[in-house]
Amino acid sequence: MAQKKNESFRLHIKKTTSPIVIDGVADDAAWKDTEKADDFFMVLPMDNRKATEMSEIRMAYDDKHIYLIATFFNTTKGQNIVESLRRDFNFGKNDNFLLFLDPFNNQTTGFSFGSNAAGAQWDGTMFGGSSIDLNWDSKWISKVVSDEDKWVFEMAVPFKSIRYKDGVKEWGINFSRLDLKASEKSSWTPIPRQFPTASLAYTGVLVWDQPPPSQGSNISVIPYVLSSVSNDLEGESSFDKKVGGDVKIGLTSSLNLDLTVNPDFSQVEVDRQVTNLDRFELFFPEKRQFFLENGDLFANFGYSSIRPFFSRRIGLGVPIRAGARVSGNLNEKWRLGVMDMQTAAVDATGLPSQNFGVLTLQRKVFGRSSIGLMVVNKESINYPQENDSITALYPKFNRNVGLEYNLASSNNMWDGKAFLLKSFSPDDEGNGITQAAHLEYKSRKWNWRIQEESVSENYRAEVGYVPRNGYIKTQSFLGYLFFPKSGQILSHGPTLNTSYYFNEDFERTDNTSYLLYSFAFRNRSSLDFFISDDFVELLSPFDPTRLGKQELAVGTKHRWNAFGWMYASKPQSLFTYTFDGRLGGYYEDGNRTSLTTELGYRFQPFVSLSANLNYNRIKMPAPWNTNEFWLIGSEVDITFTNKLFFSNLFQYNEQSKNFNLNSRFQWRYKPASDLFIVYTNNHLLDPYNGRTWSLTLKLNYWFNP
Repeated sequence: MAQKKNESFRLHIKKTTSPIVIDGVADDAAWKDTEKADDFFMVLPMDNRKATEMSEIRMAYDDKHIYLIATFFNTTKGQNIVESLRRDFNFGKNDNFLLFLDPFNNQTTGFSFGSNAAGAQWDGTMFGGSSIDLNWDSKWISKVVSDEDKWVFEMAVPFKSIRYKDGVKEWGINFSRLDLKASEKSSWTPIPRQFPTASLAYTGVLVWDQPPPSQGSNISVIPYVLSSVSNDLEGESSFDKKVGGDVKIGLTSSLNLDLTVNPDFSQVEVDRQVTNLDRFELFFPEKRQFFLENGDLFANFGYSSIRPFFSRRIGLGVPIRAGARVSGNLNEKWRLGVMDMQTAAVDATGLPSQNFGVLTLQRKVFGRSSIGLMVVNKESINYPQENDSITALYPKFNRNVGLEYNLASSNNMWDGKAFLLKSFSPDDEGNGITQAAHLEYKSRKWNWRIQEESVSENYRAEVGYVPRNGYIKTQSFLGYLFFPKSGQILSHGPTLNTSYYFNEDFERTDNTSYLLYSFAFRNRSSLDFFISDDFVELLSPFDPTRLGKQELAVGTKHRWNAFGWMYASKPQSLFTYTFDGRLGGYYEDGNRTSLTTELGYRFQPFVSLSANLNYNRIKMPAPWNTNEFWLIGSEVDITFTNKLFFSNLFQYNEQSKNFNLNSRFQWRYKPASDLFIVYTNNHLLDPYNGRTWSLTLKLNYWFNP
């Protein structure tokens, strides 16, 4: 409940009546009468001094826009380092500037905008105190101009593109700069090096000369038209045309209503394939735009492996007919999220049409902590009462109700969580409980965490992600860092991590322990070594190769040791690489060797090339014997301008016998309005057969009536 850490850092913003042209040149009259934020603090490599690279920020506003101009002087000479002109770039591989806005001063949620030194835009919604969801796109403009001594970033963000409370004259704000030439990350306010510069607990204050203008009527209509041709496994071609779109309505300046009709997500970036040697379902993140704004209200309840709601369950191989969502801040303490989605029936499988309803309510308590409620309901419509086979495959309903407490200290060093979830289904097999809690501490040198969780065997979250049931788990880790006063090593230190799983009778079923030693170098490269010990008692049959071979029996016990390493080169080089390896035991007294490398080369700022290679060799007794398989991926990312992109992703997965090619052309002809041309080809290799491909043309337009 302590006062905000950097309350004394205050930047005053005044309303201007002079026009500001977004051209990357600070010659507009409006900039002459603005306050300057400068004298940045170094965050990395060490947080006990001022930055060596000088930065200056100025801000202004009028009735429609927030304006910012930032000048970054280059003390360290050389070419600015960027990957490409790709939007929402990789933060650690680009010279960049980021703005963090906390309009509600809750030090938990907000918005981020920025650019790399070549003019590629960055925008995202902030949640969890420092996390940023870059899948969110909004409507704004910017320009970058550079010379040998500096680069200048200028931008204008419409008030209608963000959410804030009327009548409030103070927002949380901070500015971050990464200069890879000098290997320096800096911030306007002082931030301990163990935290990201996005930490809203360490923001300063943006002081308005008068409250920001009321947004008034705030309606955005985003229609799309689409045509596509496709070819299925049987070689039959089809042609499809679709029309649909989204509507965004500002119910208040901080609460938004989103509507979608006949949505299409064909332009969304495809998932990266992975080699799967795990016993449980893998997780792939949500990338569909409709589900993203204030997405943390829905997606962050629970843990990464215990999610009562996971939006990718909606529309999985099933058309979405329509949806509505209300989300945002009711006031400075309350946040609300309500979602309702309707999917179509699938006659071929007997899947009935289904309705998905979600309610989440969150209240801020103490300084930065919160209490949350979530209700998730999945209900089948026009349910076939007499068909036993359908009712067995698709239960009539599944519901989850949960409460959660999130702890976040004012200095960000302590965080924790505790939650309880209850599921409801038509029979006892789906009526269960899960609960979990953790506490974590992070200082410059020490980092530790303790966690426990339990999921009953009959707990069901059909609209969630819970890959494992019927267990009790304890987990902990303890880490320490040393900081040499000189030399190439910036920091180094060990981390000990242990996790134990038990069944509901508290009998151990598996555990993993590993000791990791990490080195961070001053040039931003890193090197890790680890040794591990694993034990598994199988609770269900499992093929350890996932190649369709014989399964190991339930109750069999397996133990092994392994060691490995992870190296990442410095991001300043045009040629970058990582190299990971793992050597050691495996199931049935076998051996597994895994080698992974990622190679990258850029012709900055227009072309970025990358290749990912993963090799696995599993040696076991008969009938599994020795198996080798590759996962190969390569990407060619061409950015003609910061509005014209052409990306190509090739993937070959020898484990799943799949070849995949995805090519995507995007022209952002207006802010947040795009033309997409997408080609996808999936080829199944022996012993499977068949090939599917599609070519899609999609046009959307964002306009405000």
